Amino acid sequence: MNRFLEHCGAKYPIVQAPMGWIARSQLASAVCNAGGFGIIETSSGETEACMAEIEKMKELTDAPFGVNLPIMFLKDPAILTRVCESGVKFVTTSAGSPRKFVGPLQEAGIVVYHAVPTVAAAMGCVEAGVDGLIVEGAEGGGFKNPEEVSTLVLLQAIRRQTDIPMVAAGGIADGKGMAAAFALGAEGVQMGTRFVSSAESPVHHNYKQAILDAKETGTYVLNKKASPCIRALKTERTAKIHEDGVMPPDTFKGIMDVYFGGDMEASVGLAGQSSGLIDEVKTAKQIIDETVSEFFEITAGLGALAADRNF
Repeated sequence: MNRFLEHCGAKYPIVQAPMGWIARSQLASAVCNAGGFGIIETSSGETEACMAEIEKMKELTDAPFGVNLPIMFLKDPAILTRVCESGVKFVTTSAGSPRKFVGPLQEAGIVVYHAVPTVAAAMGCVEAGVDGLIVEGAEGGGFKNPEEVSTLVLLQAIRRQTDIPMVAAGGIADGKGMAAAFALGAEGVQMGTRFVSSAESPVHHNYKQAILDAKETGTYVLNKKASPCIRALKTERTAKIHEDGVMPPDTFKGIMDVYFGGDMEASVGLAGQSSGLIDEVKTAKQIIDETVSEFFEITAGLGALAADRNF
């Protein structure tokens, strides 16, 4: 039995990443109703709005769903207690050490997976008692470790050290990527950019189109010598940040104008290298159905190779 599915209760081991302001009930419920695992964000810092989104999820889907707690970015310490009392049974933590969060969450009957960018971080989480890991390779969009390690390498390196359940994140947009991740020890995959560009995603059409138009080289890793380090779409604004090497402190001031106003120069449009694999807006159900179908087609072919002992 797939341990991640045992932990989360979803039909398919396909997770929608917790993008700030984007990963709310409209998108997350569509993912859940299609058999995936939707996650509600709290990185926006809008505690009451996020708690309301959790309640909306209970009206929009009968399927299980999760919540993300980005430790370093939590503005309201009460959010931990609120989530523990919400009835949610699965939480991903990220951006910092989960050590102080694991106990209260697990005592509330919640399964905890922490997002990690390195082997050292993974082993620290294992020692802290997490139930599983979101293994985030450098290909992914959003906040990144400035020391880039690909999903391909990171999954293998962590699996050498521990048998803890892993969900692969970064550079995955379809069944091919999912099959590759499973071959390296993952029991689930998390997709952010693919779902940002989905039909149910609340972002402006211009943002989705920018993802569709991007090549595999269509993103920059920015602010590597400061914090936060991010991966974002190439635009005139991000080209200047890349050239300067440092991100101005007001960079995120216009993020809502990017997300919901469609002005791609107002801030930075977070996205991963999987943008180069995405060329069409599809519904969450199409994305999940096609990913699952392609995954089994590929793994069946690999199984036949193994059975025949013939390349």
